[in-house]
Amino acid sequence: MLKFVTEFFLLPPMGLLRVLCYPFSLVYGFLMFLRNKLFDFHLLRSVEFDVPVISVGNLCMGGTGKTPLVEYLIRLLSHDSKVVTLSRGYGRKTRGFILAGKSDTYGERDIGDESLQYHRKFQNIFVAVDEQRVRGIKNILKQQPETDVILLDDAFQHRYVKPGLSILLTDYYHLFTHDHILPSGSLREFKSGAKRADIIVVTKTHKVFSPILRREIEREIRPRPHQKLFYSYLTYGEAVPFKHTGTNKVLKKRYRVILMITGIADPYPLQEHLIYYCEELTMMDFRDHHRYTKKDVQKIAAEFNSIYAKDKVIFTTEKDAMRLDQPEFSDLLKGLPVFYIPGKVEFHSINDASFDNQVIEYVKKNSGDG
Repeated sequence: MLKFVTEFFLLPPMGLLRVLCYPFSLVYGFLMFLRNKLFDFHLLRSVEFDVPVISVGNLCMGGTGKTPLVEYLIRLLSHDSKVVTLSRGYGRKTRGFILAGKSDTYGERDIGDESLQYHRKFQNIFVAVDEQRVRGIKNILKQQPETDVILLDDAFQHRYVKPGLSILLTDYYHLFTHDHILPSGSLREFKSGAKRADIIVVTKTHKVFSPILRREIEREIRPRPHQKLFYSYLTYGEAVPFKHTGTNKVLKKRYRVILMITGIADPYPLQEHLIYYCEELTMMDFRDHHRYTKKDVQKIAAEFNSIYAKDKVIFTTEKDAMRLDQPEFSDLLKGLPVFYIPGKVEFHSINDASFDNQVIEYVKKNSGDG
């Protein structure tokens, strides 16, 4: 308990609002502290499964790059293993368990934007959603008994499942060590919860990343003896035309104006990428996981049409494209040059082989063939 109180009050104050929120953060933090202790003392039960289970999550409320990291794991493992992803399906209108295979035609409102992205992008995996992860895994193993590995998306706080390998992500620009507990900050639990991770990945670093910065971050995070610390960055692929627009605009290397549409927690990596491809970057930001409406799409079209330039284009994220992919938006988007840009995780050269090997070795060692 003393450690809990000390950790909270050592956090530096960040303005009047944060100070006013401290009492609420104390209450929330204590509840999460108590919940974790109940799991630690086995008063609440964590279920282990015979199949390899890899959890990907964070301590804060989104924005650390979980989706690209899950995609990285899918690419890494799906060639030799039968992979199933499992998440709660944030933002979906359905409930319960859904398992999507390559022949299924689910939409964002059925399985959520992130799960839909995995479903459409990778034809050799199954994508499952269930707000109860234990039930979800049991149903996966019942319906797909040949499953080799399950990837739990955004599951660091879902302690009813005990993963065999836990990967914790933290944004280079917003390290969890500098954050505060909700609602004063964005942490879902105190930073001491990082001790449960087997791997910590610092995401969204610069592509050129000096050894001095690595050492500074390592001193800041202070990984425990059982933990490995890795560093990753985002790269962006070729822009993909949005299918509902019907535009035949040919992509160019540079534009007069780019209108950037995002509904994600941290749009700055894409912003930094696009700024080199235009003279002027105009942004329309919506909240994370924003569910677009006809009114939103009308505003986007009006904003684009108000830009006084012939050489202009609309770019958005792959995740936003999943949410904009609704039949009711087809007429509103028709003729607009809308493209989405897929992002991809890369590890720095000193890390990539080591990260891959640790994940692959875990799966081999804990699979039925291991």
